[in-house]
Amino acid sequence: MSRKGLMSDKLKEEIAKELGVYDEVRKDGGWGNVSSKTCGNIVTKAIEIANRKTQ
Repeated sequence: MSRKGLMSDKLKEEIAKELGVYDEVRKDGGWGNVSSKTCGNIVTKAIEIANRKTQ
């Protein structure tokens, strides 16, 4: 089962900017060269944001 699309592109971009990797995403034209560690950090941050909104 694909989980594509659970996080909006806008949210991913905002978090990537906060973590300082957005320029890399723009330069490379996508998320393909972003490390799995960085992607994990983006997901972790998105979960933190979601948890704050539900409290």
